[in-house]
Amino acid sequence: MSAAAPARSAPMQKITAGPSFNRWLIPPAALAIHMCIGQVYGASVYRDAIQLHFGASHTAIGIIFSLAIVMLGLSAALFGSWVDRNGPRRAVLASTACWVSGFVIGSVGIFTEQLWLLYLGYGVVGGIGLGIGYIAPVSTLMKWFPDRPGMGTGMAIMGFGVGAMIATPLSSFFMNLYNGGAPADGEVHSGSSVGLLFLTLAALYLCMMLFSAWIVRVPAPDWTPEGFDPSQRKQKKNVSQNNVRVNTAMKTPQFWLLWVMLFVNVTAGIGILEQANAFVRDFFRDGDGNSAVALAAAAGFVAFLSLTNTLGRFVWASTSDKIGRKPIYTIYLGLGALLYFSLATWGNSSMALFIVLAGIILSFYGGGFSTAPAYLRDLFGTFQVGAIHGRLLTAWAAAGVAGPLIVNAFLDAAGGEPGTLTAGDYRPALYTMVALLVVGFIANLLVRPVASKHHVENEPEGAAQQSDAEDSEKASARTSVEPAGKPAVPVPVAWIVVGIPILYGLTYTFINGIELFLN
Repeated sequence: MSAAAPARSAPMQKITAGPSFNRWLIPPAALAIHMCIGQVYGASVYRDAIQLHFGASHTAIGIIFSLAIVMLGLSAALFGSWVDRNGPRRAVLASTACWVSGFVIGSVGIFTEQLWLLYLGYGVVGGIGLGIGYIAPVSTLMKWFPDRPGMGTGMAIMGFGVGAMIATPLSSFFMNLYNGGAPADGEVHSGSSVGLLFLTLAALYLCMMLFSAWIVRVPAPDWTPEGFDPSQRKQKKNVSQNNVRVNTAMKTPQFWLLWVMLFVNVTAGIGILEQANAFVRDFFRDGDGNSAVALAAAAGFVAFLSLTNTLGRFVWASTSDKIGRKPIYTIYLGLGALLYFSLATWGNSSMALFIVLAGIILSFYGGGFSTAPAYLRDLFGTFQVGAIHGRLLTAWAAAGVAGPLIVNAFLDAAGGEPGTLTAGDYRPALYTMVALLVVGFIANLLVRPVASKHHVENEPEGAAQQSDAEDSEKASARTSVEPAGKPAVPVPVAWIVVGIPILYGLTYTFINGIELFLN
């Protein structure tokens, strides 16, 4: 390819890193987009305000969150192959356009009191941005860190948990600002303050997501980390050295067992997250309707769950590189079921016990997400792992409906308005989650290596070679290589850009966490 060709095509193409590129610039690129779209996990901070603003039921408002997660899973499944072919830059830009537009449309719905616009904006359009943005950096980091795939995916996906940890205090700050101060105990923010918050978040996220698109790169096809030799990698149980195509993978029992495992793990965790702010206040409410947990402390609990969710994504995924994916999922689902049962039964007896149990459960929830891509890689190889991961995320879409629906249905059946529910109203939903986790535990025990007949090299030779040639030709046409030299920004600068908001979220979580434990 001539020197002029990349210059003509580069603006619309994915960028292949030059030989001097430092792979440690990719984690902040992944964090930058994931900590924006991870805001969806902090939505409970303004949930009551929206519910009272529209005069809607728990279930009607829960649909907003469920729609976003459904569209996340569907868009990840539909566009997974597109992301693999076109690279992370186009994917990040597409995600940015949808995610930011979702906030703008949602704000219009709040100001005009049209709930369907909130469904359309934040739920549908924003949800599409969630799905594309979620998978965009995952396969890229796995390519940059083939020596530590669990850690690589953990670095990408932990940003999703970071997003809520940052968005929770940020949302509270701006809502208090636009509301003229924090609401009194028993009151909530005005709907207009949430509408203005949406516009503010749209502007902030636009800047951060464009930064991610600017610095992200993919490695050259023949690139490997220094000192890493794939041929010398120790063979591990249930880790395949072969590849399986995405359409073939969906015909295997292994894919659907993982689908069930991810579905139940997400359903259990999302049931807490979607109601987190009200959940902690209601669990410690006396017979007169007064909660022992203040609004600020409840927001701190949301941030704390975001922290444990975040840490679980990195720590547990990295641990899976050592002990294996199947054993780590045994912990997520088996021990998770026991902890969930304890939370439902004895959680309201002690604030410290409640916080610890919820924190560990959410760390397993986050770990399940970040370990899933590496589990897929172990079973199906690296050839189309991004597309396979996108298909697997339909389990998240289904769980995004099931989790909130289970919890909200039980709460609506209890007849409780916001501020009147108690721990007993939540228990039937929590015990239901325990049963689901047991089902996932059994599914994990049934996972076996993929049969050799599904491997690419065992497909009909003509079809496989033709498909590979077409994929290679298309990828080459879309790829431009940056010239050797300095990256877009120095690595320390990129880490500072994402580190400052992370430090803000951590500081807030620590301060409010102390208040929670003192209750």
